Amino acid sequence: MNDMTKNRGRVTIPTDVDVVPETLDLLKRWGADAIRDCDGTDYPEELKSVDAKVYSTYYTTRKDNAWAKANPDEVQQCYIMTGFHTAVGGPLSIPLMQGISPELMEVNTRNDIKRWWEVMDRTTGEPLSPDAWHYDAESGCVVIDEPAAFHDYTVSFLAYLIWDPVHMYNAVTNDWKDFEHQITFDVRQPKTHKFTMERLRKFIADHPYVNVIRYTTFFHQFTLVFDELKREKYVDWYGYSASVSPYILEQFEKEVGYRFRPEYIIDQGYYNNQYRVPSKEFKDFMAFQRREVAKLAKEMVDITHELGKEAMMFLGDHWIGTEPYMDEFKTIGLDAVVGSVGNGSTLRLISDIPGVKYTEGRFLPYFFPDTFHEGGDPVREAKENWVTARRAILRKPIDRIGYGGYLKLACQFPEFIDYVESVCNEFRELYENIKGTTPYCVKTVAVLNAWGKARSWGCHMVHHALYQKQNYSYAGVIEALSGAPFEVKFLSFDDLKADPHCLDGVDVLINVGDGDTAHTGGLWWEDPAISAAVKAFVWNGGGLIGVGEPAGHQYQGHYLQLAQVMGVEKETGFTLGYDKYNWEEHPDHFILADCKGQVNFGEGKKSIYALPGAQILVQRDKEVQMAVNTFGSGRSVYVSGLPYSFENSRVLYRSILWAAGGEEELHRWYSENYNVEVHAFVKNGKYCVVNNTYEPQHTTVYKGDGESFTLDLAANEIRWYEI
Repeated sequence: MNDMTKNRGRVTIPTDVDVVPETLDLLKRWGADAIRDCDGTDYPEELKSVDAKVYSTYYTTRKDNAWAKANPDEVQQCYIMTGFHTAVGGPLSIPLMQGISPELMEVNTRNDIKRWWEVMDRTTGEPLSPDAWHYDAESGCVVIDEPAAFHDYTVSFLAYLIWDPVHMYNAVTNDWKDFEHQITFDVRQPKTHKFTMERLRKFIADHPYVNVIRYTTFFHQFTLVFDELKREKYVDWYGYSASVSPYILEQFEKEVGYRFRPEYIIDQGYYNNQYRVPSKEFKDFMAFQRREVAKLAKEMVDITHELGKEAMMFLGDHWIGTEPYMDEFKTIGLDAVVGSVGNGSTLRLISDIPGVKYTEGRFLPYFFPDTFHEGGDPVREAKENWVTARRAILRKPIDRIGYGGYLKLACQFPEFIDYVESVCNEFRELYENIKGTTPYCVKTVAVLNAWGKARSWGCHMVHHALYQKQNYSYAGVIEALSGAPFEVKFLSFDDLKADPHCLDGVDVLINVGDGDTAHTGGLWWEDPAISAAVKAFVWNGGGLIGVGEPAGHQYQGHYLQLAQVMGVEKETGFTLGYDKYNWEEHPDHFILADCKGQVNFGEGKKSIYALPGAQILVQRDKEVQMAVNTFGSGRSVYVSGLPYSFENSRVLYRSILWAAGGEEELHRWYSENYNVEVHAFVKNGKYCVVNNTYEPQHTTVYKGDGESFTLDLAANEIRWYEI
């Protein structure tokens, strides 16, 4: 690698009109070869001829309020459900906008409310006849004249997005003053569709210095709702509730052949979030949206290419309908995808995307005042971000890294500037060493949930990979897998139903999460074909790892539907009359050999007990935390919870090896110290040993042939070797 390659390239930085000298300085210091603008910034005239690629953030659905105001019928819409209201006698008035920012949304009365709204009796689960209610515009309430006493009611209604939710988020987070709210218009509708294509051509013609059109994103914002105090009320990064309009829904009805109901989106107020097992109707709607969005996005990408520019998609903001792991995505013809990197799993979410020429990760922290303020510590966040992302980069690298936000804020923290310089140099070194390689994989694992490949590496995420206490195990397992030496697949129950052979080549199947969620499957386990396929897989020699309440669903005498396979069951009160005698612990097991103290199971699960024949590794107060079992020729491991840590990553690693009957493969490309990992690129004749901590580490390293040597590594050090 020559010095030019080593010190420049594969890095994108933000700019603004008031930081031109700083931008030029960082181009050199960070070795950046691309510059981008951001929401709320302008690209400086002085940098239009700079020796770097120029990205222009392009908004297909906003930044043209004149059009939006002239065409209010084609402003984007969202389905919203009111809170629950109990009838106590006499007419019931339900305020529609209670708890919702009036700056964000406006009730849509332009279209036929009796057709597109739905008033639900939540006590019966049935919709009311349209004749049983009316809308009082003056009070902003739906009125039910004769509700059933002490029944609960909700209203599902359409509202216009009169302030783009991401623009609102950016404005609130950065405390913007004296600016106009950007209105979100609907490119799917005829007038705006024609206008948009003309607008795109004009934009490209007016910006000849731009090399890459960075679409942020295409047409439909993920669900993001704020309350009257401008606080975030509800967010679902996968949410489809803002991808609707009567125009779109009429098209959907023609295609699928049945009448649309608001409830298909509203889903009792859960909005089909990532924990809900999706209905057939919702899956139909998603598939329809993917097809339609892909067609329209391709039209824009084709124009971009025709006019000599690259087309890049930001995996965020208005990304609904462009799920990158689904077949429709490949037809769009994008050159690149960029997304926000919060940890290893968000990096793999980007780097594993098929069908694009290159991928880019926007590293955190974002240059916003919530981090870059007096007393803030952006270096700490940057260090955490890099060390977690690096594990995943060593398995499947992104092609580029970058940062976003307001450069002026970052420049006030010289230690941060210095640290990012070291990150950029290290990233280039990693990339040069592993580009085009296939890392050594000891086993193939498949994560089984209701979403499958559609939500590969995600499924549990909110924006910026924010932590949620209740799903720490799913997040922990996925994060551990993101940097582990396994080939990882994501399978849905639909996949398993359609083709039992989809488990061919899989060594270990993983099911993790709470019972009756999309993560574990819920109602799917009542399908005999599903339970039989999984049981047959294990019986014939496959491995199973269940975390939390795997296959959890009360049915036919079991709560854990794979209880016979895993050797554990949950006491739900129905089996209290049965005595339980299997409580002996077996702590000297292969899986626990690296644990220095008590295993951290996080929140764990209550009331898990072992069936006869299972082997308990850890129990606390007669509640099983970890157990193993044999089933036919296969093996199963149960874990009550698994938050992410280096120690727990090792527990999962050993669990997978044991479940697959591969204990003898442990000492291959392996570090005895779980704070240190070994990544081998056998075909390239290279391997590296990496310290994942900011403390010095000592370890014994095992090579592929089982030979070993001791090694001392400095804080965060990575050391490369020839095989």
